[in-house]
Amino acid sequence: MKKFLSAALLLGVLASCQKNRNESTTYAVNNTTSVAEWKGAAPDHFHIGSFNVTGTINSKGNGQIKSGDFVIPIASIKNFDLPDEVKPQLLNHLKSPDFFNMALHPNAEFKITKVVPYFKADTAAVSGANYLVTGDFSMVGQTHSISFPAKISYTADSLKTEALFKNDRTKWGMKSYSDSTQGLYILPNVAIHLKIQAGRK
Repeated sequence: MKKFLSAALLLGVLASCQKNRNESTTYAVNNTTSVAEWKGAAPDHFHIGSFNVTGTINSKGNGQIKSGDFVIPIASIKNFDLPDEVKPQLLNHLKSPDFFNMALHPNAEFKITKVVPYFKADTAAVSGANYLVTGDFSMVGQTHSISFPAKISYTADSLKTEALFKNDRTKWGMKSYSDSTQGLYILPNVAIHLKIQAGRK
């Protein structure tokens, strides 16, 4: 009888473990602490700022991220380096058809399609990068796949993601001021520092 009870208990534990491995967890992005910081540059100067980020992240039972959907409201754009009286001029220009065309495309979106372990020593990546994130990034009416190394860490009920990467704005048709022979020239690559904090729903 004792052997039977022990076997039944073991099977129950194994079944519970299997269930936990298969269960998924959804995390809600904290839109007050999650940001996509940006740096846009010309050959002789640059500007820095941020966007807010909202969305959800889904993980497998083993903790690995399996999907995620994020929204970046263009209206949330901020600038950190200019005086307050000058900031509106830059921000309104960035919202105009020359750049994000916010009137027609109020949001940028990112949809995770794949997350795999990352082991490379990449000096351009964020310190401690442990996953390669791939997804579809939509902006100004176009969608293209991007990949970047990220550091993803878990606590009991929260998830944090941090990444450093560059996006070529001209790939999405944002080509204003991209001709180096014509007056103001803005470099195609925009540096992004992504900082995501999310809590279990």
